[in-house]
Amino acid sequence: MTYKFTTIIQQEGKWFVARCVELGVVSQGRTIEQAQKNLKEAVELYLQT
Repeated sequence: MTYKFTTIIQQEGKWFVARCVELGVVSQGRTIEQAQKNLKEAVELYLQT
């Protein structure tokens, strides 16, 4: 099954913070790509529960 969610990524200091608007899941990374990857993993874990 494929889901589509809105992601907002903002730089906060040296980190990029990624937020899934619909689920309220948040993650971070040192690059935009890493923040996106970490958010995807966090959302997958959230949806498993």
